[in-house]
Amino acid sequence: MLKLIGLCVVAGLVVAAIAFPVVGGAGLLSNRASETVDQFSAELAQADPPLLTTITDSKGKPIAYLYDQDRELVDSAGISQNMKAAMVAIEDHRFEEHNGVDWKGTLRAVVKGVLGQRVEGGSSITQQYVKNYLAYVVAKTDVEREKASEVTAARKLREVRIALQLERTLSKDEILTRYLNVVPFGGQIYGIKSAARHFFDKLPKDLSVPEAAYLAGLVNKPSRLGTENPEEAKKRRDHVLRRMADTGALAKDPTQAQALYKQFQEEPLNFANAKRRPNDCVSAENGQTNGYFCDYVVDYLAKLGFSKDKLKRGGYTIKTTLDQGANDAVKAAAEGEVSKNTDGVANAMAVVEPGKDKHRVRALGANRDYGNDKNKNQTSFNLPADVSRFGAGSIFKIFTAAAAMEEGKTGVNRSVNVPNTYTSPVYKNGGKAYTVKNAGEGGDTTMSLQSALAHSPNTGFVILEEQAGLNNVVDMSVRMGLRDSMQSVNRGGSKINPDAKDASLRIAQDKWVKDNKVGSFTLGVTVVSVLELANVGATITSGGTWCPPTPIEQMTDRNGKPVELKEAACEQAIDAGLAGALAQGLSKDTTEGTAAQAARQANWTRPMIGKTGTTQNHQSAGFVGATPNFSGAVLTFSDSPTPKPICDGAQPRLCGNGNIYGGKVPARTWFEAMKSIHQGAETKSLPVAGSQYQ
Repeated sequence: MLKLIGLCVVAGLVVAAIAFPVVGGAGLLSNRASETVDQFSAELAQADPPLLTTITDSKGKPIAYLYDQDRELVDSAGISQNMKAAMVAIEDHRFEEHNGVDWKGTLRAVVKGVLGQRVEGGSSITQQYVKNYLAYVVAKTDVEREKASEVTAARKLREVRIALQLERTLSKDEILTRYLNVVPFGGQIYGIKSAARHFFDKLPKDLSVPEAAYLAGLVNKPSRLGTENPEEAKKRRDHVLRRMADTGALAKDPTQAQALYKQFQEEPLNFANAKRRPNDCVSAENGQTNGYFCDYVVDYLAKLGFSKDKLKRGGYTIKTTLDQGANDAVKAAAEGEVSKNTDGVANAMAVVEPGKDKHRVRALGANRDYGNDKNKNQTSFNLPADVSRFGAGSIFKIFTAAAAMEEGKTGVNRSVNVPNTYTSPVYKNGGKAYTVKNAGEGGDTTMSLQSALAHSPNTGFVILEEQAGLNNVVDMSVRMGLRDSMQSVNRGGSKINPDAKDASLRIAQDKWVKDNKVGSFTLGVTVVSVLELANVGATITSGGTWCPPTPIEQMTDRNGKPVELKEAACEQAIDAGLAGALAQGLSKDTTEGTAAQAARQANWTRPMIGKTGTTQNHQSAGFVGATPNFSGAVLTFSDSPTPKPICDGAQPRLCGNGNIYGGKVPARTWFEAMKSIHQGAETKSLPVAGSQYQ
């Protein structure tokens, strides 16, 4: 009798709790609770569950996926009737009859909760959709997800209230379709489309009855019924088939239903060999090669307001500018010159396509495989795109030449002084005089600027730097392409740290160079990004037009609509005539200058610009080269925790006294990759110099 009275009281409480949203005069608390229910119902009516984001190459082939939940949406017509019938049979066989709540099961579950027993079962498909929606769509953290899934009577009541409202706004088929799109199938697989692909390599509309029965049975016990437990999986599938037979889902005629049940249970579970869809850049398709590009895409979009978390839930399709053939060529060339297993020597390359309206990044690669296995010499540091710890040497003489010509101090064909030794009256080396020497003894004491760019005497460019003004030279480097390298990092190549004890680490690199009057700037002593060096070449061969090195061709949202990206606008960074003068000035490096031997070995014949560079202690060396078709840069540097000089050879290595130069490994890598990348491309002439810069 006491139990009966208790159950009556509980039943009354349940009815009151369910009814409160539509009962007036219940006070502020009830109104707020009702608003919360209405809010959740409105959200559910416009469910926008997390979807995976797909990153493709320039031809639309997927190269990577980003997701918290591996889910793709599918409409009702894209789901087989077999799948719908199987799910209803095992989860809610009165689904078509009730108004969103299976009252008998729900009351039983609530009573158990009130009596302190574990609450489970009794939920209709509509209620389960509510629970899964709140747990996997609304909840953003594990704590929120745990609260949404807590096994309490309160949760059951919330599900009931929302389910009743939901059934008044959506049809049964809409609810079932949304449920199948939200529900988890184990691991990070969510929704019927991803589940059908993973387990059977099929679209949901093509699922057979036994396949649908397996997936329906998997929903509530995914950890026990995966492909690794085939016996348990078959038992559960057969149980679902039995329920389908008993409820008339297989056939209305009981005899026919039993015959089909026996037929289907004899069928084996033919799982596909589909692997878990790769997630993130490390596990991208051909990730050891494409990972650098994928990583740059993610970083680039983050700067435009699309965080990685947003990408992992947004369901975007990102068509990139990646030329897979070019990327493969870069990887092969970089690794061909420096084995990926070489201790302490990295060889990185970036390729950008020049243009007046866009500078498309076509390839980012390195000898090192992209990845997290340090035992295999892999790295997740973006060697070709991020700012490295090393300089590019005499490549920076490009900026000095550009600034000097812009200031009217010289012209591409005018003579410049190149004494063998020069002590600057402007710059200091600590408290001492700043003295520079050229690499070779003797030689000419004057030469044209064009010859100076080809043969790279140090003294001449320190003199030009004095004449042009250091600040102008630094600003020129930024204008032509070193935006992040000079303005987003400190002199150590790290993010600017306002709290650092070392004052030089609290300011951007360009300010540090100016404030400290670093005369060696023209010799390329500051840290730099390989990608931004490649973009400098693109600025020159685009007639002086700078554009951000973009990896994005197009981005669409989950509905296929274009997403507007607020990328930096292209700029006329330098006068077109000055760009032409630089192109003419840099055109001799590969015919008579420091990269001539590498060009001859590659049988290179196209007009191009080029500039080599080597840092003083031979810990890094680089090469920038460009045609009007493509611009590329290579930097070979010591990526050891304790950097050492690099010696050139059949396989470069760390050594005591280095002898690597930009005309060796870097130039050879450039020509090897660019021969392939330029294959079939039109041969174009270099820009023409303006008369005032002659």
